[in-house]
Amino acid sequence: MNTLTTERRPSEAAQGSGVRISVLVTALLVACFAFQLNASMLSPALKSIEDTLGASSAEIGLTQTAFFTSAALFSLFLPRLGDVLGRRKVLAGMLALMVVGCVVAALATSVPMLFVGRVVQGVSGPVVPLCLIMLRVEVQEPKRYGTLLGVITAVNGGIAGVDSLAGGYLADRHGFPSVFWAMAVVAAVATAAIAIFTPESKAPAASRMDWPGVAFLVVSIGALLIALNEAGKLAAADWSLVAVLVVVAAAAFVAFWRTENRSGHPLVATHHLKQRATWATLLTTVLTMTGVFAVMNGLIPAFAQDTQAGLGMSAEQSAWWTLTPYALAGLAMGPVAGRLAATFGYGRVLRVGLIGSVATVVLMFLTLGSHSRILLLAASLLVGITYAGVANIVLNGLGIVLSPGENPGFLPGLNAGAFNLGAGLSFALLYAVKTACDPVDPTSHGGYTAGMIAGVVIMALAIGTSFLIPKPVTAEAQG
Repeated sequence: MNTLTTERRPSEAAQGSGVRISVLVTALLVACFAFQLNASMLSPALKSIEDTLGASSAEIGLTQTAFFTSAALFSLFLPRLGDVLGRRKVLAGMLALMVVGCVVAALATSVPMLFVGRVVQGVSGPVVPLCLIMLRVEVQEPKRYGTLLGVITAVNGGIAGVDSLAGGYLADRHGFPSVFWAMAVVAAVATAAIAIFTPESKAPAASRMDWPGVAFLVVSIGALLIALNEAGKLAAADWSLVAVLVVVAAAAFVAFWRTENRSGHPLVATHHLKQRATWATLLTTVLTMTGVFAVMNGLIPAFAQDTQAGLGMSAEQSAWWTLTPYALAGLAMGPVAGRLAATFGYGRVLRVGLIGSVATVVLMFLTLGSHSRILLLAASLLVGITYAGVANIVLNGLGIVLSPGENPGFLPGLNAGAFNLGAGLSFALLYAVKTACDPVDPTSHGGYTAGMIAGVVIMALAIGTSFLIPKPVTAEAQG
């Protein structure tokens, strides 16, 4: 007899919780909406923040990296904490802290204060995987779960474009603080929805948290992230600091590994870390996000707004032509991709999405010189279908369906960390390439092209590592 909540049959889950699936999905969607606003609503407002705070694009890019770094670090252990304390409690607490972070950022009068607000917002990093675990407790049938997984995860690509449009509209008319106030209101609603309308669930075998393991892992990954961000400054980087941080990261990871081997309740059992289901999934997620995220959430909107090298659009216009179609396509494709993954195989569907994403970004940089809004729109739609609607959905799903039964929060947490790590690295690395390759002629789009080419190379590596991910047999329909 299975002892873990996540192994219950659908009928048993429904009977145990007494919640209707439609009510649960609605509450989970609101939570995912709130998190997504933190990630994408700000994209069209970045230029407004630069101008208002008198900051450089690199400084504002660093606050974005801070958010995703914070999200990555909290994602490492909060899903496991949910297994121990209760997923509803932990998710509601994360959303409440998100409200606090939004308020701090809205009141920011300097880059450091904005930085603090974004770090606090990053506590919400593992919202999506926690929601998917809570859904998995209630829905076990592969095709139905795949479809609902697609519905929830599709929000990660943008809320039908409304988030980007609203961000551009508010930034243009009311300044960037209004964007954060809007985020705060939605986060408050999400906190209430999760607290009131979702059932509590735990992993009964999880009784204690491995806090020493958490500390060593956070220090290791945090030091590595800071080192990579510093290295992204290229000629301006403090390479001695990079070297010290790499040594700290390595030492902390060795300490983490030894702690996990000795612990009776490890955060991550080391034999799970050695399995391809773990490291191949995480590596593919990091490479995918690093290759594509800053392209669609940074380089393309910036090109659309560039008055010399680009199309000279306003923040709101750029959202209409790029982020909105991207998000709409992803939202429409998500449920279909989830069902296809459960029907034809997660690996096959993932590779279709990755190959399509590479081809579309290539199309983007080959057509930048035409300054065509129609081509930019078409490419944004295609990336929305292939990445936001397929690859993103399947990668999120793999974190759930490949997680070991005795530690259901383990791989989803690490995978959420990988998503946020990749997003932060994407801004650091692709913008570093853009800066390094920016031509003397301000009307040339060479910097944007170079950044996109770097993204394509990294995504090509993701295609290769995807072949190493094992087949999640129990999550795919048989026959």
